[in-house]
Amino acid sequence: MAVFIWAIFAPWPKEFVNIFGKKKVFLSALFNGITLGGLYFLVASGFTLIFGLMKNVNLAHGSLYLLGGYIGYEVADATGWWLLSFVVAFIVVGFVGVLLQYFVFRRMEGEDLRQTLVTIGISIVLADLMLWIWGGDYYQILAPDWLSGPAQLPLISAVKSDGTAVYLKYPIVRLVIFIASVALGILMWLVLNKTRVGMFVRAGVDDREMLSATGVNVQRIFILVFAFGAGLAGMAGVVGGTFQSMAPGEDTRFLLASLVVVIVGGMGSIPGAALGALLIGLAEQFGSVYFPTYAVVLTFLIMVVVIAFRPQGLVSSTN
Repeated sequence: MAVFIWAIFAPWPKEFVNIFGKKKVFLSALFNGITLGGLYFLVASGFTLIFGLMKNVNLAHGSLYLLGGYIGYEVADATGWWLLSFVVAFIVVGFVGVLLQYFVFRRMEGEDLRQTLVTIGISIVLADLMLWIWGGDYYQILAPDWLSGPAQLPLISAVKSDGTAVYLKYPIVRLVIFIASVALGILMWLVLNKTRVGMFVRAGVDDREMLSATGVNVQRIFILVFAFGAGLAGMAGVVGGTFQSMAPGEDTRFLLASLVVVIVGGMGSIPGAALGALLIGLAEQFGSVYFPTYAVVLTFLIMVVVIAFRPQGLVSSTN
């Protein structure tokens, strides 16, 4: 850790420059990986609630992400209100999640294979519908003016020949979204572990019959949790459409990323999802910079190593 902190803040000797290239490239890859990890966490946190905690195999989760991005684009383009696009995407995609839970998963509880096959079919249908409506073009959601432009960070990325320090500049919107994802992760952990609702959710997963015997409507709780997880995927779509772009195929990419994050971090664990998302985001960005040919291999290599040595994930769901 001390070496890592030194590599960020200290001037680099010639040997480091020869190995890693310019310090600015290293720092850009680092911050891109961290903020990409924040996006992966937003998607995977909803997935870990649905898949890791509730044991519902929803392989249409990536389609919910892309649907939320398209809805957010339409709202932001029509109204000019960037923040409103988050609210609308959360509500609409959350309602789709309610329909999925009520009409699909409620009828196939505990049948993993049926859930897998049905949700694959649903994802294909949703992908074709989105392709029909929005076509194959790339869409970008414009952030408001107060989030446009770079922020100067207190990190020296280079030193000029006259000794003047050059500080790293990084997009404000990425920093704000990452901070928001951290705050959301903390809030989700507190709700699941420190509130009565979180206790009902965890009890319903462990022993549904016993919780029902106490008079709690387990199905209602599960519908609300599923709606919240789907809504998070919709909000993540707005985030992804803001500092990246949306196009057909993004649903599959983020579904695979969510699977890897949940497997690496640990099923049903919010801190695990955060740690897994950070590792995968950093691996993807550093891989694309320093060995682009094997960047995808690195991501799945992390998953293989975790499965081999710690199959329950880096963080247990009981933590």
